[in-house]
Amino acid sequence: MQLYLVLLLISCLLTPIGASILGRCVVAKRLHDGGLDYFEGYSLENWVCLAYFESKFNPSAVYENTQGGYTGFGLFQIRNSEWCDHGKNLCAVSCSALLNPNLKDTIACAKKIVKGKKGMGAWPIWSKNCQLSDTLDRWLDGCNL
Repeated sequence: MQLYLVLLLISCLLTPIGASILGRCVVAKRLHDGGLDYFEGYSLENWVCLAYFESKFNPSAVYENTQGGYTGFGLFQIRNSEWCDHGKNLCAVSCSALLNPNLKDTIACAKKIVKGKKGMGAWPIWSKNCQLSDTLDRWLDGCNL
């Protein structure tokens, strides 16, 4: 519980004034510009879908999963136990850097994760909500990418 409060305080301090949830098309553009469209064969629609179901497009989201024993950070709720500085740090990034709305570090880490043997299946929520969806096109509707 103390760790959660510390992380929550840090995320509040690191969040720029006026920062808020990003719009769907803003997320799509930043992910596109970061090179995620068809990265490892996954369409941009898959990434936008994942961002919605993981954080509701909130790049500064922090969620402590007490049952799983990890905390998720940022747009894709990247787990601290494996990927950022509170665990194995396989992305070689601080967990707080994953809360930046420019998404640079988040995208770089997501690329490392998806290159693993599970691909986007590393995110169970993607498997549940996006993998078999026949309506992925809706995630880019009106975004002009």
